[in-house]
Amino acid sequence: QVQLVESGGGLVQAGGSLRLSCASSGRTLSSYAVGWLRQAPGKEREFVAGITWKGITTYADSVKGRFTISRDNAKNTVYLQMNSLKPDDTAVYYCAADTTIRSVITGTSDYWGQGTQVTVSS
Repeated sequence: QVQLVESGGGLVQAGGSLRLSCASSGRTLSSYAVGWLRQAPGKEREFVAGITWKGITTYADSVKGRFTISRDNAKNTVYLQMNSLKPDDTAVYYCAADTTIRSVITGTSDYWGQGTQVTVSS
């Protein structure tokens, strides 16, 4: 069983940075694709970034060049480094894991965290 726990959210001014962490308290994440999705108030959940078990990354166009996803298999953790944050990045960010990156991208992953709030003030 994969149990995901996110941390690192908070309040930051526009232009600032945050790093989100997604840790598994159950089975190791090393053989899973893992990603981040977000949901802003009144909007549908959208894909942000994903990383395959081999370390291949993919990003939504809206965050390319600003966000970086990485994984540390020794720590069983996936990170999302968010730089140059904008008010439009305000949302609840969810970590998701699955055997395929396609499931992560489409929001149909088997495993989800509880979410962490990111608020960017203007």
